[in-house]
Amino acid sequence: MKDDKTPEDQDKSSYWQKKKAKVEEENKKAKSWLREWLDAILFAFVAAAILRAFLFGSYKIPTPSMEKTLMTGDLLIVSNITYGPRTPMALCIPFIQGACVPGVKLPWTRLPGLRDVERNDIFVFNVPWEVKPVSQKTNYIKRAVALPGDTMSIKDKVLYINGEREKEHEGLQKHYVLKMADRIRLSSAKMESVGGELVGYDNNSTYIVNMTDQVAEQVRSWAEIDTMYLNVMDPNAVDRNYTQSQGDFSRAFNNPDQMREIVVPFEGQQIELNDENWFVYKDIIERYERNELRREGDKIFINGEETNTYTIQQNYYFGMGDNRDNSMDSRFWGFVPEDHLIGKATIVWFSIKDWVPQFDRVFTLID
Repeated sequence: MKDDKTPEDQDKSSYWQKKKAKVEEENKKAKSWLREWLDAILFAFVAAAILRAFLFGSYKIPTPSMEKTLMTGDLLIVSNITYGPRTPMALCIPFIQGACVPGVKLPWTRLPGLRDVERNDIFVFNVPWEVKPVSQKTNYIKRAVALPGDTMSIKDKVLYINGEREKEHEGLQKHYVLKMADRIRLSSAKMESVGGELVGYDNNSTYIVNMTDQVAEQVRSWAEIDTMYLNVMDPNAVDRNYTQSQGDFSRAFNNPDQMREIVVPFEGQQIELNDENWFVYKDIIERYERNELRREGDKIFINGEETNTYTIQQNYYFGMGDNRDNSMDSRFWGFVPEDHLIGKATIVWFSIKDWVPQFDRVFTLID
């Protein structure tokens, strides 16, 4: 068959074929570029999720419970590898706390870490008292003041570990009572100027102030101070807000300023349950180590068997905030189980207060 196309028609056809081929080539390049970016984003997401799970994570200080050591608004890097990272406990969306598939629990283990928890480490953990799978519980941060096997007590707001008074930290704060000389008033501005905080007053001359020991020594020398002492509850005074805290632990004591000697539970420890320590160990046996526990009169039953002895299955820790009178910690809800540990706080990488960056705190190492 004879081709009736003129040379001009053939030129036009060739032009549009070339243009179509060029467009297709550009589309291929665009798709290739988009695919490369999607692959890169996916790789970065997976890599970040792995790093966050096994090496380090970020944590924001939400409350003043650790002030003056750590401030509200501090953003921390938390080392998971220090105590050993946990393998995933549930099917969750990375980077979103609590976004997990309900009812799905994975077999998990803790990988080897660099070292064990040391006394006075500032550590991050899943708060024990919440009724959720472990990894979905809220993250808390406190100071590990007592370790497995330590004998501890609190007397007049002072912590004792193995019979010795705790090491004082630079940022440790407590409430003091200040009685002023006649007709002298204490202003919030004056207390803030030396690093203290006026938190209340009983009358025009008696004030409650939150401050460190260093600030207290300075304030004690003021001529207008008549009397100054720690604001301590009597051992027999019952603080209802305290004894009704989350969990059962606080029901073993009267108030957070006084605590008789107890041993921080450790793996393999054999305990004998009695009326005095029932609430000290109740959450451990029943909630954290998942046994059926009940008491009928003078008889105690564990998993249906009558017995008053029990062997602890894991190590526990006692955590307290450095802002002692403004911290909900182990004094209230009890010990931190080892399987709740997340990592050690290592550095403040950024800090913000009232939407204003606090550059003087950036890259501050955490002791």
